[in-house]
Amino acid sequence: MDLQFIGPATLSQDGNIQYLAKLNGKDLLCHFSYETLEDVDTEVIGGEAMTLFNRHQLKLLSVAEQKILNGLAHDGEIHIYSNDLPSD
Repeated sequence: MDLQFIGPATLSQDGNIQYLAKLNGKDLLCHFSYETLEDVDTEVIGGEAMTLFNRHQLKLLSVAEQKILNGLAHDGEIHIYSNDLPSD
């Protein structure tokens, strides 16, 4: 499996973050819910989605990678929600 996160992060109309990846040479759009962006850092309440994503990009992309490796990407997309975050 060849997975590359190529970005860039963009703000979607619904306030979530989208990040482009390539899976075996095909486009894969990763969607990160705003709730996920808030929950990745419990020290921060509120804030701009892009700022939150940039602050925790490596951790969030790692969560996306794990979902992809588990075969949970469908129709060229994967959605990352708060319940996908590891419990530390």
